[in-house]
Amino acid sequence: MNDRGDAHGDDAGTAGVVPGLAELVALRRHAPRTGHPRRGRHGLHGPATSSLLGRGMEYAESREYVAGDDVRHMDWRLTARSGRAHTKLFQAERERLTLLVADTAPALYFGTRTRFKSVQAARAGAVVAWSAVAAGDRLAALRAGEPAIAPAGGTRGALRVLDALVRWYSQPPVADAGLGVALEHAQHLLRPGTRLVVLADPHAAAQVPAQRWRALARHREAELVLLHDPLEMAPPPRPLAFADGHRRVLLELDRHDVRQHWDAVFAAPLRALEQALPGMGWRVRALSSDAPVQHGPWAWEGNRPGKPAALPMAAQD
Repeated sequence: MNDRGDAHGDDAGTAGVVPGLAELVALRRHAPRTGHPRRGRHGLHGPATSSLLGRGMEYAESREYVAGDDVRHMDWRLTARSGRAHTKLFQAERERLTLLVADTAPALYFGTRTRFKSVQAARAGAVVAWSAVAAGDRLAALRAGEPAIAPAGGTRGALRVLDALVRWYSQPPVADAGLGVALEHAQHLLRPGTRLVVLADPHAAAQVPAQRWRALARHREAELVLLHDPLEMAPPPRPLAFADGHRRVLLELDRHDVRQHWDAVFAAPLRALEQALPGMGWRVRALSSDAPVQHGPWAWEGNRPGKPAALPMAAQD
């Protein structure tokens, strides 16, 4: 254990650099408790039907047809009886799905304090997984470039996702198709009432078009966790040397123009997302790589859905 009570990785030599399965399993005790299982329509304890109406699996009701409704869901019997076109509405499945989308941008495999951002992403994903188990949800996960981890409930479902998080965040993938591709894949898997949690690098998230964020949040509980390092948010006001194993670069962070450029690259995308996405139905949380586990995405002190704001860069396309 470290001084915050969090478990180290499986190998002390890679703690903070590579996530360990034992570390992620131990985070179960930090998963938020949701109280008693949700109560269904028939008074039985267990996963409940969603109150959100959409195109799920269970018939809810019919209403008059409006332009844009899917003609495949026309209620032809009611249409014939009433003389007016009607379409069927469906409720989300009783067992809610929590879908975890993992960004594996190369920028995440870096850190200056406590742990890499990639390790913190795995830790945040683990607590999301265990909170889904506590809520009785089925759990699925995906990253761009490989098939999704199929939905499953209980401890078995959580362990499958934890194993994937260890693989994904142990080292940068050889081929990363990008967060945008992962979110496009996610959109095909989502149903009304789904809980969607995205773990992302702020710069990668800022490249996602605004319409994608809006579509993903529609009729769903959408949460975005933005991983960052303390150095990225508050660089020291002095020259700082960086080395990548091949060359050494000295950044003159005591110069105003250099600090402005640094802010534009690292801090500005995060601030823009925190401002804009709540207006599109998202909860947004910035999570530092050195933050204790109790400061994770389950502690939503961050922005909640509110008034819309414009996204900069490619997100406005």
